[in-house]
Amino acid sequence: MRIILVMIRQILQLGDENLRLKSSPVEDFRSRELDSIIEDLSDTLHEAKGRFGYGRGIAAPQIGELKRVVFIDMPGFNSSMINPRIVRSSDRKFEVWDSCFSFNVAFFVLVDRYYSIRVEYFDQESRKHVVDAEDKLSELLQHEIDHLDGILAIDRMKDTKAIMMRSEWEKTFKRTSS
Repeated sequence: MRIILVMIRQILQLGDENLRLKSSPVEDFRSRELDSIIEDLSDTLHEAKGRFGYGRGIAAPQIGELKRVVFIDMPGFNSSMINPRIVRSSDRKFEVWDSCFSFNVAFFVLVDRYYSIRVEYFDQESRKHVVDAEDKLSELLQHEIDHLDGILAIDRMKDTKAIMMRSEWEKTFKRTSS
């Protein structure tokens, strides 16, 4: 019999000062601490996605770990990303309604994101990877990498009228956002 240990971490909420701090780069790729952070990110993302019905990614600061690690799980891209950084972005931008587990997905804000970006990151074996992301993946990676720098979606909100409660967003946009 195999026992699988699942560790669901509390997601820090808007107002927690730790969400505003810049994360430190990972230096030891073989540490048990890094393994634990990645496992906890995966478990926490999947639990939150089940609870909220939304979710494609999560960043280590959201679970109180100030390390440059994100975990992405969306169709076509599933990866833990260590020390990710945006090295190129397009001139073209687009508007997107963005929310966050750190807002309990209670509201959405309208933000501008680059249509395409190039991200360099490392895996747990310290191998470097490059991903050219467009559209939804680009938007998600920008959101998660912002967390590593203490930036939240509300900081990128277009204006004070560009905010909508989840219930209103679902009535207006949910059918077209998948």
